[in-house]
Amino acid sequence: MKYIPTIGLEIHAELKTKSKMFCSCLNDSLQQHPNVNICPVCMGHPGTLPVANEDAIKKVMQVGLALGCDIPAKSKFDRKNYFYPDLPKGYQISQYDMPLCKGGKLRNINITRVHLEEDTGRLAHPAGVNYSLVDFNRAGVPLMELVTEPEITSAKEASAFAQELRLILRYLGASDANMEKGQMRVEANVSVRPEKQKVLGTKVEVKNLNSFRSVHDAIEFEIKRQTEALESEKKIIQETRGWNEQKGETFSQREKEEAHDYRYFPEPDLPMLSFAKEEIQKIQSEIPELPQRKRKRFAEEYKLSEKEIEVFVQNKDIGEYFEKVVSELGENLKPEKLQRKTKLSANYILSDLLGLLEGASVEGEDFLITPENFAELVNLIDQGAISSAIAKQALREMFATGKDPSNIIQEKGLEQVSDASQIQEIAKDIISKNPKAAEDYKKGKQNSLQFLLGQMMAATKGTVSPEIAKKALLDIL
Repeated sequence: MKYIPTIGLEIHAELKTKSKMFCSCLNDSLQQHPNVNICPVCMGHPGTLPVANEDAIKKVMQVGLALGCDIPAKSKFDRKNYFYPDLPKGYQISQYDMPLCKGGKLRNINITRVHLEEDTGRLAHPAGVNYSLVDFNRAGVPLMELVTEPEITSAKEASAFAQELRLILRYLGASDANMEKGQMRVEANVSVRPEKQKVLGTKVEVKNLNSFRSVHDAIEFEIKRQTEALESEKKIIQETRGWNEQKGETFSQREKEEAHDYRYFPEPDLPMLSFAKEEIQKIQSEIPELPQRKRKRFAEEYKLSEKEIEVFVQNKDIGEYFEKVVSELGENLKPEKLQRKTKLSANYILSDLLGLLEGASVEGEDFLITPENFAELVNLIDQGAISSAIAKQALREMFATGKDPSNIIQEKGLEQVSDASQIQEIAKDIISKNPKAAEDYKKGKQNSLQFLLGQMMAATKGTVSPEIAKKALLDIL
């Protein structure tokens, strides 16, 4: 019998605001010193009153609009009641039946809702002691939650959805969404059913997946575990499970609560939220170019490959730098010449420059190559003024010093040697110094020619075009 998996995702992302959701404490969940960014409000002291963070509300609305969600004219906050040591008030201010955003779609997966709530504190469990510690720096940090419809059918599709959402959050500036730092967490609801059964199987929730690999691997494991259980005629129970990355398996944590277990009711200390159409339109107008639109534009405008485009889309700063370089390549160029230079720019940025950056950003203070200088380097390569080897050498010097490429080439004597007679003399010298390699080539050993070419490139420090050098050697041989 064939079994069909069905997956729904719940994704939490900490929002990039200056202050927390309902108080003026600094929003800095990465603060290493415990219990620094706290106050009576986020600590839930009696008599305190929350005040909603307008910036957080607008950011969630913008995310919703970017995903094609409907923004209702009215929304409200609710109390979600449960007791846990990292929840200082004994309840969480969240949203239940009137979220900020409804519907929407991403990667052809329908979205149920996007709502806003506050994050909890952090628990620490020191080894070898019989107590736990609580850090409330994160308590009250604005937290966006997105819930999908149960329409995802594979672990690969689930991971791709989460990656695309992270990209959109970063483009919007809504969240850094760094999973390794806990700024974005994914929970997967996984069920498996026999192929002929129309009703979905029993749902199991896998909590707090903190990397895309974990999302993929945990879902894969859970599909396999549930399939094997059904094949053995065992019952799947509705529960919450954790993910053990070392063992590569999920483990049972607790039976899953239903919505009524949380005793939701409207938050009495916060008023109803109302939005005029003009406000929603203004937020919509501030949405920047999003990844999918950028992919399409880069394909049409720059004629790049899908692989090249994806690097520029995934690395927004590199993509923006590339466009600045292209804008400096020269005005009124013929389409074919501009296309050639554009392709050259992309090649050198995606290979040599990314290698030099080693993961750093072109927006950092230490990055010294201006778009104008990079464009000048590309123009020199296109004109045949310097070889590829010299271009790489000049780029390394530009990266280290920020100097103009023309000055570097002049200072270091790296100008392209183009005088035919001079190149012939150099080739003769190389052959006379390596008579055995020359004889071996004449006997049919092609590797000998490559050896001689390498010697010639070394002697000229790469200032001769490899094609011209090879022709000169062949003419003499």
